[in-house]
Amino acid sequence: MSASLGAVGVGFRRRRGVPVTVVVCLVVLAAAFLAVVLGPVLYPEATKQDILSSLMPAGSPGHPLGTDELGRDILALTVAGAASALVGPVCVAVGSMLLGILLGTLAGYERGPLDFVISRWTDLLLALPVLLAAIVVSGVFGGGYWTTVALLVLLFSPSDIRIVRAGVLEQSARPYIEAAQMLSLSRWRVMFRHILPNVSSLVITNAMLNVAFALVAFSSLSFLGVGVPPGTADWGRQLTDSRSIMFDNPAAVIVPAVLIIAVACAVNLVGDWLGQRLTRSGGLA
Repeated sequence: MSASLGAVGVGFRRRRGVPVTVVVCLVVLAAAFLAVVLGPVLYPEATKQDILSSLMPAGSPGHPLGTDELGRDILALTVAGAASALVGPVCVAVGSMLLGILLGTLAGYERGPLDFVISRWTDLLLALPVLLAAIVVSGVFGGGYWTTVALLVLLFSPSDIRIVRAGVLEQSARPYIEAAQMLSLSRWRVMFRHILPNVSSLVITNAMLNVAFALVAFSSLSFLGVGVPPGTADWGRQLTDSRSIMFDNPAAVIVPAVLIIAVACAVNLVGDWLGQRLTRSGGLA
C-alpha cells in the first residue's frame, strides 16, 4: 500500500504544473509586454513638462507616483519608458542569438581554419569590457539607440557562438550525424536541420540570459547618458534624471530601479525553467 502511494506521489510530482515562482515571473513579463504595447497609446505625451506641477509627491491627485522636477508624471514616464527599456535588449538577444547560431554552427561542424578564425574573433570580443567599449564607440560615432543595439549585438554574440559551437561539437560525434553524412545530405541540412534542434535548449536559455544582461547594460548606458538622448522616456534615463530629487519624491528613482531588477530576474528564472524543460524533452527536435 505504501509503495503504491509513493508511486502516486512521484507521478504527481512529475505531472505537477508550472512552479509558482515561474508563474509570478510570467505575470511580470506579461505586464511588461502590455506596457510596451499600450504605453504609447495610454500616455502619448509622457514627456510633457508642467513646471507648475513639479516635485509633487507620490499619491498626489492625478499623479499616483508623483512628478519630477520638470513636472513630468512618473507613472506616465515609467509605462511609456518600457518600450525603450525592453525592445532594445530583446533585439540584442535575438541578434546575438542568430549570429551565434550561424558562426557557432559553422565553427563546430566545419572545424579547421574556419573554426580557428571564428574562435580567435570570439576571444577578441570576449576580452573587451562591454560597457566601456559601448561608451567609447558611442562617443566616436555619436551614440544613438540603434547604434547601441547593433554594438551590443556584436559584443553579446561571443557567448552564443561558444555555446552553440560546444553543442555542435558534442552532437557531431553522434551516430545519427554519421548516418546523415552517409546518406550524402548537404552540410547545411545536417547542421541546421539535424544538429541545431538538438542544441536548442542551450541556445534559448542563453538568449533569455542575454535579454536580462542587455537590459542591465542598456539601463547602465542610459544612466550614463549614452544609450538614449535626454528627455526620452526610458527606465535608465529616469534613474539619472531623478537622482537629484531622490528625497523629494523617492518613487521617481525606486520604481524604475525595481522594474529593471524585477524584469531581469523574471527573464532569468523563466529562461532557466524553459531550458530545463527543453533539455528533459530533448530540445525542439
